[in-house]
Amino acid sequence: MAAEHPEHPEHLQRPESPRRTGGPGHADPVARLADEVVDHRFKGLPPDAAGLTVGELAAERRPLFTGGFTTPVLTLAAGALEHNLRQLGAYAARHGLAFAPHGKTSMSPQLFRRQLDHGAWGITVAVPSQVRVCRAFGVRRVFLANEVVDAAALRWIAAELAADPEAVIVCYVDSVRGVELMDAALAPARDASPAPRPLDVVVELGAPGGRTGVRTAGEAARVAQAVAEAPSLRLAGVAGYEGEVPDADAGRVRAWLEDLVALAADLDAAGRFAALGPEEEIVVSAGGSAWFDVVAEVFGRVPELSRPVLRLLRSGAYVSHDDGHYHRATPFNRVPGQGSLLPAFRLWAQVVSRPEPHLAFLNAGKRDASYDLDLPQPVAVRTAGGAERAADGVEVVKLADQHAFVRLAPGAELEVGDWVALGLSHPCTVFDRWQLIPVAEADGTVTDFVRTFF
Repeated sequence: MAAEHPEHPEHLQRPESPRRTGGPGHADPVARLADEVVDHRFKGLPPDAAGLTVGELAAERRPLFTGGFTTPVLTLAAGALEHNLRQLGAYAARHGLAFAPHGKTSMSPQLFRRQLDHGAWGITVAVPSQVRVCRAFGVRRVFLANEVVDAAALRWIAAELAADPEAVIVCYVDSVRGVELMDAALAPARDASPAPRPLDVVVELGAPGGRTGVRTAGEAARVAQAVAEAPSLRLAGVAGYEGEVPDADAGRVRAWLEDLVALAADLDAAGRFAALGPEEEIVVSAGGSAWFDVVAEVFGRVPELSRPVLRLLRSGAYVSHDDGHYHRATPFNRVPGQGSLLPAFRLWAQVVSRPEPHLAFLNAGKRDASYDLDLPQPVAVRTAGGAERAADGVEVVKLADQHAFVRLAPGAELEVGDWVALGLSHPCTVFDRWQLIPVAEADGTVTDFVRTFF
């Protein structure tokens, strides 16, 4: 959030305009990812591509199945990826929401860039190391959805704000103790600067039995008072994550969101946003990928406050979607006229053993596939001859470190050497297993690669 200083002319309501250079005389840091050399660090890539740059390999437009890629190999479907990026960007705009997609889902600077190009206000992350990735690749606005009490991380944030007048970093607070630790860690940077910029913070609202965040309006008021007394901090709004409301359903999520909006109004009435300039925005933020329809509904009823309001949605799993948890829970199942999302991941593995009539083993396991919410779901089988069919009667029932246990229904067939496409669940725990992911067209041609960082 821009502080009210002459050198900070940008207000929060403007869309993100990412820096396209890494500094004077340097190339665009995102484009520079294409110069990275392909080697043994990256799973599934063709061994004979070692020594090529990522850009050179992409330019060869190799076919996934005959171009030397080795199994297991994770792919992103180019068409589904672009479809999903457009859908949430358009949805947020249609409902008057700013959008800061949760980047910890992918931690991919290329996907951050594409999200920003589709109108995102900024990028959300969960920990300071992820802020560093965002900033290294030119993301100007970062919403850190966590309370930061690490002194080293806070000193880095202070230095980043001091070095770049356009940098925007907002983070949570949910305790008086946290506020005190943050202010103490930031004090040296504040005292060393003739015109220090305070760190903008938002009070996080939680739910009893849920995750982080204050539980009551009274606790929130005490935290807000502590922020007012901390010279290094400035209260900028309220936020939380409705996905952690216990036994979440539409009614419980709606009630929690209404409490969040009421908290913003109460703090505003108490003068807690007085440090913001008259044209700066009060942040009201929520929104994962399961309830963004209810977020849009409730945020559409935010009352008039003393300053403009930034209604900030933070959904992140939409970018790749999935074949499990989020596919079942997407709000577009409830409001189909508002859009749709497509699974973009396919993990291709090969049958390496058929030791029993109704049992097969694939060469992909926990090191390759998400398994914390749902097991992988076979969706297609490709034979050695190149024929492809639906994976009827094929079920993954267990994962070991590097094997998937597959149960075959009567009549289902799999041969050693067959390729099996697995649909995956929970994108956050898929991206963190793959550092360089081929992007494939519908015909299997690999045209790009997505780099991830953790």
